[in-house]
Amino acid sequence: MGRLLRALRGSQPVARFQRCCGLFPAGDAGAGGAGGGGGDPAEESPLLAACNGAAAGPPRRRGGSAGCRPHNGVRGGRGSRGCPQKYVVKNYFYYYLFKFSAALGEEIFYITFLPFTYWNIDHSVSRRMIIIWSIVMYIGQVSKDILKWPRPLSPPVVKLEVRTDAEYGMPSTHAMAATAISFSFLIATMNQYKYPFELGLTAAFVFSTLVCLSRLYTGMHTVLDVIGGALISAVLLVLLYPAWDSIDHLLLTSPFCPLLSIAVPLLLCYNYPKLDYYSPTRADTTTILGAGAGATVGFWLNHQYAAPAYSGENLGFPLITGMTVVLVLARFFTGLFVILLTRQLMKSVVLGTLCYCYKFPISDLEARRRLEVEVPYKFVTYSSVGFTATVIVPLLHGLLGLI
Repeated sequence: MGRLLRALRGSQPVARFQRCCGLFPAGDAGAGGAGGGGGDPAEESPLLAACNGAAAGPPRRRGGSAGCRPHNGVRGGRGSRGCPQKYVVKNYFYYYLFKFSAALGEEIFYITFLPFTYWNIDHSVSRRMIIIWSIVMYIGQVSKDILKWPRPLSPPVVKLEVRTDAEYGMPSTHAMAATAISFSFLIATMNQYKYPFELGLTAAFVFSTLVCLSRLYTGMHTVLDVIGGALISAVLLVLLYPAWDSIDHLLLTSPFCPLLSIAVPLLLCYNYPKLDYYSPTRADTTTILGAGAGATVGFWLNHQYAAPAYSGENLGFPLITGMTVVLVLARFFTGLFVILLTRQLMKSVVLGTLCYCYKFPISDLEARRRLEVEVPYKFVTYSSVGFTATVIVPLLHGLLGLI
């Protein structure tokens, strides 16, 4: 068992998976010659450049280097050695599939899918997903900085991402979030909506599997990181499921909910595990907990002063008509515009206020990474986004006749 775990934690299985999917370092013997999958545009642009962290220890800070700038259409990044590594994509189907799948674990997915569910599908489903997502992601992010397991080595692995290479690897929070969101959506809807359970189970499995495999393809996690992340999420879902209704009821009805929804996440963010170097994990965790806190306050306000949160009906999904599609898209794009506007406005206001209070220029990246600046900046900004998504946007939908 120990030998198996060491093998799954190694970089070679990740490198072999990449080669099987047609991703090679430019100097690899297997990269030469013609080949690839259907629709491969490699003849037009066969080489793409990426920088790869090559340290076996903790991630290091990155500095600028003119030698790592992209040029002549070749993409570039920066690894711990400061050297670009060219790679060859021989199967563009897998390349775009896994790049897209990796984006399903990023902010762009969370800021679109979770509000979309709240505006267009079901409030109770969205509440459960957001609460589970916040809990799972906090545990995952903290576990990374406690375990301090390095990411796969490069070489032999090709790394397609740069920012997340500054974090530790175990567990994969992409795998955790994908498993938590897909299966919590399934569990929350299977008793409220009439649809084939097998279809929902298959969709949840495919979604989470694609995101997990994308972390291997992009070279950001070992096999053990991904398996560990998915298993941790599965265990948390099993443990939390019996208390779902009780937690939901408490968050909607307790008079202390708004206070606790803000105070507890803030306490967790200010007491996040300290590292010897800067890592974006604290900022990401604060972003997630802030968004969850703002949304939770919004859930409570809606239940207290707007529509009741519970419905005893077992419904089928509504009949899809042209007018339904128009309303759904109108709600989504209107809400998304308001959310993005709120995020940009709050970023400017909060950061400007902190710059004034702590006397540093807005361009000072080191100052913005300090605990007393980063936590309030991220928390206030994204709690405002969560509150806007659950309170302001639905009010706007009502004013515009989009309900």
